[in-house]
Amino acid sequence: MTPHSSAALKQYASVQVQSGVTEATPHRLTAMLFDGALARIGRAKGHMQRGELAAKGEAISATIAIVGTLGGSLRREAAPELVDRLAALYDYILRRLIAANADNRVDYLDEAGRLLATLAEAWHAIDPAKAALDQAVNG
Repeated sequence: MTPHSSAALKQYASVQVQSGVTEATPHRLTAMLFDGALARIGRAKGHMQRGELAAKGEAISATIAIVGTLGGSLRREAAPELVDRLAALYDYILRRLIAANADNRVDYLDEAGRLLATLAEAWHAIDPAKAALDQAVNG
């Protein structure tokens, strides 16, 4: 792949993501955040294993920003006890990511990834679009 075609591919991917964000429901936007965090953890792990410290730090920093956004989007008034537990879990994940970066610990990345994957799975399971489709199909 030439540098020009690589740049064009990145530009195309950026436009696709922007289009997806523009057209997404709030539920889908949150799902995209989970997916982005998990993808970046995977990248960080690869960079860590190859000794690419700067790239590892960038990927972990991006993941931290996403997890911070997820935690910041919680609405306590809806279900205070659940939100408090989720906030504590997001805080724990953030601390694992910071420790993974500082200590070069793949197992910390794996733990953060497992926790986020569990949250993402639960989030995908409560998709209102899927529930509406199921209702329409099953009456």
